[in-house]
Amino acid sequence: MSLHRTRIKICGLTREQDVDEAVSAGADAIGFVLYPRSPRFVSPERAGELAARLPAFVTPVLLFVNASPEFIAQGVAAVPDALLQFHGDETPEDCLAAGRPFIRAARIPAGAAATGFDLLKYADAFAASRAILLDALVDGYGGGGHPFDWTVFPWSHPRLNASSRLVLSGGLTPANVTDGIRLVRPWAVDVSSGVEATGPDGQTLKGIKDAGRIRAFVAAVRAADASHPPPPN
Repeated sequence: MSLHRTRIKICGLTREQDVDEAVSAGADAIGFVLYPRSPRFVSPERAGELAARLPAFVTPVLLFVNASPEFIAQGVAAVPDALLQFHGDETPEDCLAAGRPFIRAARIPAGAAATGFDLLKYADAFAASRAILLDALVDGYGGGGHPFDWTVFPWSHPRLNASSRLVLSGGLTPANVTDGIRLVRPWAVDVSSGVEATGPDGQTLKGIKDAGRIRAFVAAVRAADASHPPPPN
């Protein structure tokens, strides 16, 4: 039986040393947040500087939230080989208008309300996306560092194509990512706050990653792959 290799995206990077550490640890994609209201925001120019450090086969991802076509164009100009991630209220037409490969975030309500979210319909509406990124619905936009209920959706449904199209996100940490992979069997996982540093006051330093947590997260993903191979076709 072949081993499924879960891809790893580390998002919200703002510093050169964190980009280098994520690449060294084995990340497949690096996310830059081009949403000015986010504490992890970087400008298109800064994203370009950081993305220039990425070696071949590590994908830069630019995250936008209800951005204007002009601002998206600035990001694409700064990082021409980027995959775009839309995390706001963008329609399928809005996403296609950017003219670039993209992934679309689905913001899943917490608790029992998740059952009212029609993920199959959402995935169908954004059929042109390279992937559907599953995140928890929070106030405002962007990730809130909280998981949603991973048991409420039929992950094996063929219209979801979980193992080739879904990206699990939302509150992932080195401690819980194994369970997420076991339940969802996603193509990839996406982490931001779960690998961030902690200040002297115990608060998360948003946008500042912790090298040890990055490596622990990658190790947990690889251990999950080894422990939970995909079912035979």
